[in-house]
Amino acid sequence: MTRRIAVVTAGLSSPSSTRLLADQLTTATTEALRASGQRVEVDVVDLRALAHGLADRLVTGFATGELEKAVEAVSRADGVIAVTPVFSASYSGLFKTFFDVLEPGALAGTPVLLGATAGTSRHSLVLEHAMRPLFAYLKAIVAPTAVFAATEDFGGDRAAGLDGRITAAGGELAALVAAAPARPVEDPYAEVVDFATLLAR
Repeated sequence: MTRRIAVVTAGLSSPSSTRLLADQLTTATTEALRASGQRVEVDVVDLRALAHGLADRLVTGFATGELEKAVEAVSRADGVIAVTPVFSASYSGLFKTFFDVLEPGALAGTPVLLGATAGTSRHSLVLEHAMRPLFAYLKAIVAPTAVFAATEDFGGDRAAGLDGRITAAGGELAALVAAAPARPVEDPYAEVVDFATLLAR
């Protein structure tokens, strides 16, 4: 069985510590899924490239082009990894805007792994006071371990601690995804009436 994982990363720079954390969480999750005999497909949604499309979507009410593809990838995913930089002690506006434009119920029952990055560990509670409530509202199933990474966590003595949290979180998301029934892939042509039936009318 193939499981689809959508990775939403809201980093604004390139390279980005937010993208780095998202990639590490993705690796941990896919390795755990493959170890349990699952096939995995990954779609990465880099919100930095979708900023103009998101603004247009708010004004027009329609998602087009790459934003439409990103919304579809997240909506049909068996599991989602969502990582944001911390701005003003919360998730970024770009991150929130993307989840605002999803259809109601798009993430209901979907396992989600949360991650956040910031320059200092003083912002680590953003996972609990901002991100968990958001995804609880969206009716997602949030993995117990969320991962926060400050700048100093990516090297030196603290890197091993971050690696351990990433491995644990990826394993939890993989277990949630593997235990859930695969989400059906909707066929846009499923209800199209064939030509012979049209002629017989």
